[in-house]
Amino acid sequence: MTIGVRPGRPEDAEACRDIYAPFVEETWVSFEEEVPSVREMKRRIEGYGASHGWVVAVRNGRVAGYAYGSPHRLREAYRFSCDVAIYVPQNRAGEGIGRALYAELLPLLARHEMHAAFAGIALPNDASIALHEAVGFEKIGVYREVGWKFGGWRDVGWWQKRL
Repeated sequence: MTIGVRPGRPEDAEACRDIYAPFVEETWVSFEEEVPSVREMKRRIEGYGASHGWVVAVRNGRVAGYAYGSPHRLREAYRFSCDVAIYVPQNRAGEGIGRALYAELLPLLARHEMHAAFAGIALPNDASIALHEAVGFEKIGVYREVGWKFGGWRDVGWWQKRL
């Protein structure tokens, strides 16, 4: 089955929220502790879609994953750097959805004049590391015990790709 990738739209908010919810509620992959509302997800799609890019993968007419870019830091000198995030349901890992999303998102970020993309990966997460390295990200370091979730300190590894 083919995977289509297109820009995210406000009407994708519920599907994106539904994909994201298990990562918030059941894992430390996301450091959010409450699932955002559909309204908040719509706001993110509109905001990040306009400033950096938000793309969704579609398979059989349904949203099968999403990825987006967002500001890296707020200081002006960081304006050409961005963070990226990608979410694919855990039971769909390894189907090529992540690669398809990044194949569209990374050139889009470059068109938005981004120079470098950074991916923060809560550790351990072998599948995410493999995806990011497969599309050209390089490990640059680890923030040790930077987040507290589910009763323990969590490390975040950082990967970078020059665009």
